Amino acid sequence: MSDISQLLSIMQRLRDPQTGCPWDVQQNFHTIAPYTVEEAYEVADAIERNDMQELPQELGDLLFQVVFHAQMGEEQGLFRFDDVVTAISEKLIRRHPHVFGDAAIHSAEEQTLAWEEHKALERQQSEKYTSVLDGIAKTLPGVTRAAKLQKRAAKVGFDWHTIEPIFDKLTEETDELKAELAANAQWERLEDEIGDMLFTVVNIARHADIDPELAIRRANAKFEARFKNMEDAIERAGQSFKELSTDDLESYWQLAKQDERS
Repeated sequence: MSDISQLLSIMQRLRDPQTGCPWDVQQNFHTIAPYTVEEAYEVADAIERNDMQELPQELGDLLFQVVFHAQMGEEQGLFRFDDVVTAISEKLIRRHPHVFGDAAIHSAEEQTLAWEEHKALERQQSEKYTSVLDGIAKTLPGVTRAAKLQKRAAKVGFDWHTIEPIFDKLTEETDELKAELAANAQWERLEDEIGDMLFTVVNIARHADIDPELAIRRANAKFEARFKNMEDAIERAGQSFKELSTDDLESYWQLAKQDERS
């Protein structure tokens, strides 16, 4: 049976300048951060695939990232693993007064609202934050961050009242992109216009109470499955992509969709 102290001891040995692993010793907060993000995505992927055998391993990899950062923090006299545990423990108690105090919360929806109110109050009390949009990590996936920015702005009333006008906005953004394309605009202009379109689509998803990141992941998975179906069908027919016309490929695509529905 292992406990967290064993993992902390392993991490300490890996970072030992004399007897540790050269790769681990060489790392710092900045070089490890991308691995931390990657491990979080691998946890999400295991959950999405409902792979409960792999999930403990992926969670372990993510936990190791926390321990790695804590070890580097201790080496620099910044913080220790205990400080990480204390910080999250205090936060959870503070943000659940209906469990650890006398507040009354009767539904998950009420708790979501209360949680956001607690976060907003904490931001207001922090000297680091000067805007309602502060504190949203810039390393989040683009569509996830867009939704969070929109939600935060909506908290102070900057939002569409209904979903219908957002479709008009999407049409407006589409027309602007078409105009830029017709004018052979530079890539910066096209990037701006496409970004505006994507931001508007995220707004539509938010108003429809759909997580845009999950929606695009679902679309990616659907495209992947259909395309692989096409590849199999084309191979069985003794053909190749290069020799097929656009109409032929569209026919294979429609057959893939039919297979999916059946």
